[in-house]
Amino acid sequence: MIHTFHIARPDKQLQPLLQDKIDNLTKPKGSLGRLEELALQLGLIQQSLSPTLQHPQNIIFAADHGITEEGISVSSRDVTWQQILNFLEGGAGINFLCRQHGFTLKVVDAGVDYDLPYERGIFNRKVRRGSRNFLYEAALTEEELEQCIARGAEVVRLCHEEGSNVLSFGEMGIGNTSPSSVWMHLMTGIPLEQCVGAGAGLDHAGIRHKYEVLSRAVANYRGDKSAQDIIRYFGGLEMAMTVGAMLQAAELRMVILVDGFIMTNCILAASRLYPEVLDYAVFAHQGDESGHKLLLDWLHVHPLLNLGLRLGEGSGAVCAFPIVDSAVRMLNEMDSFAQAKITKYF
Repeated sequence: MIHTFHIARPDKQLQPLLQDKIDNLTKPKGSLGRLEELALQLGLIQQSLSPTLQHPQNIIFAADHGITEEGISVSSRDVTWQQILNFLEGGAGINFLCRQHGFTLKVVDAGVDYDLPYERGIFNRKVRRGSRNFLYEAALTEEELEQCIARGAEVVRLCHEEGSNVLSFGEMGIGNTSPSSVWMHLMTGIPLEQCVGAGAGLDHAGIRHKYEVLSRAVANYRGDKSAQDIIRYFGGLEMAMTVGAMLQAAELRMVILVDGFIMTNCILAASRLYPEVLDYAVFAHQGDESGHKLLLDWLHVHPLLNLGLRLGEGSGAVCAFPIVDSAVRMLNEMDSFAQAKITKYF
């Protein structure tokens, strides 16, 4: 049996008081738009009229994928471990964003097919050296899925113990748009062809080949189509670990900043296990992977940014953090009409 979480929806009793505070700040009612919606969500998550954002961290889960044996990516799987070393050197896209916005970066080996230098600060939570090729067999066993869920949750508990109440999640794993596309198709019913995109840069012929491989894999699948079985059969180790991490963050009432296509599929999978997790999710951006907008629309969510990003690593989530911070500052730093002795002008 998969790890059990106890996720409660935020208590809505505070909502009228939060809304009243927001409406009585020195501005026309509703004039700060999405910031007001965010402030309400954050106040409900933290059950506070004055929420705070403490010690933000970006967790990157990394792993390799057996499906890359089918030539569905422009990059070789060696890029997974090479990019992890780049994270350690501070030279990747996510590094400058974490430095800019005050995030701690944690890099977690969920299943990289390489002997990484753990002494340099990588968290070793390796379950196996890459997932199996789901064209022919399940990517993970039940036991491996359970290990992924538990280890992802463990990393989040560590962040919580360090004082964090807001987390973003990212991923590193060549080929991981392929399991993401299959998860999206099987969990939403959106046609597979609309779920498959260019990944790290496939051309039209490459996208067609990727679709044909994934289509065969779905046709070969004989599971029960439950969320748990879809996660297991087609899952990346880093994606399954992220699902566990997101569920643990929601149980601990932490704010979850959701990144791009792959991370949106992870919160989709998490929500199929525990729908309440979505109450804790802030969708950071609409990425440039073709299926991402379709998935966001299916979830009925509106991302904060649309910058054409498709890097992954948590980059879009960290980029959006200042907007979330602005929502909190609005609640905590703006005066009310009464405090400022200004007559309401709406």
